Amino acid sequence: MRVLRGFLRPGWVALAIVVVGFAVGCFWVLAPWQLGKNSRTDARNAQIRTALSESTIPITDLGSDPMTSRNDWREVSLQGRFLPDKQVVVRLRSVSDSPAFEVLTPFRTAQATYLINRGYVRPDVGTRLPVIAAAPTDPMTVRARIQSAEGTAPGRGPRVDSGVLQVYTIDPVAVSAAADVPLAPGYLQMSTGQVGSLGEIPVPQLDSGPYLSYGLQWLAFGVMAPLGLGYFVVAEVRQRRAAAAAQADPGAAHPARAMPRPGGRAAKQARASLTAASTGSARESRVSGTVGSGSGAVGIGDDSVRAKLANRYGD
Repeated sequence: MRVLRGFLRPGWVALAIVVVGFAVGCFWVLAPWQLGKNSRTDARNAQIRTALSESTIPITDLGSDPMTSRNDWREVSLQGRFLPDKQVVVRLRSVSDSPAFEVLTPFRTAQATYLINRGYVRPDVGTRLPVIAAAPTDPMTVRARIQSAEGTAPGRGPRVDSGVLQVYTIDPVAVSAAADVPLAPGYLQMSTGQVGSLGEIPVPQLDSGPYLSYGLQWLAFGVMAPLGLGYFVVAEVRQRRAAAAAQADPGAAHPARAMPRPGGRAAKQARASLTAASTGSARESRVSGTVGSGSGAVGIGDDSVRAKLANRYGD
């Protein structure tokens, strides 16, 4: 309990709150956000693949409400005529990573008036709107793919620039009010290769993108954050226990020097040193005796040697 009470300091409490908040955000906000985008992208790709594999049908075959999201990307045919005087231009668009204007022209049929995106044109100089080819006014049949409306952000409504009605998004409600023409919900993306079509707007790439990997990364971060906190807590506990043990037994921090083992290298070196020291002392003693006794000392030494030889080998 004493160790646990040590973690109630403000620094540790703040760190725990940050880690828990980060983990909660990873599991309940960030990971679901990316995984949700991955699910929506997969659903859109599946819908596009299905629509591309189906043949063109008259828009009247889809019932009384064909412009619903479940029919997105479905190619339909419709008969009527364009209303060029109600044309609208979408500004600040990007096609193939280059700036473009998209051209919206209402198309009136016997059932309703639909907003048709005829394609794109590139800016003339800088961001200036170029001359746009007029849509045909004769009755005709067009093929187009159903698209959901984009909506309008606050403060980004229709505006008149250089005498042309321009919008930022494809919103039939806003266009209907600005151009004074009733429009069906949603819009139609005109297929290429027809009279009145402009630059082709390609179908989106059918890949899932990085959203799944991003979602898994946020889940991994949510797991790693508490584990990292636990690692630092364990390291802190060990450090405190070691410090407490050293304080309780000061000698443990500087243990006595161990004696060398009898057969070890240190013991052999010690014996060699002692032998050399004793031999040197004996030599010094003999030299001192000889010098101090003079010639008599030398004689005594010779008699002693002769006596030892006689005792060993005889006279």
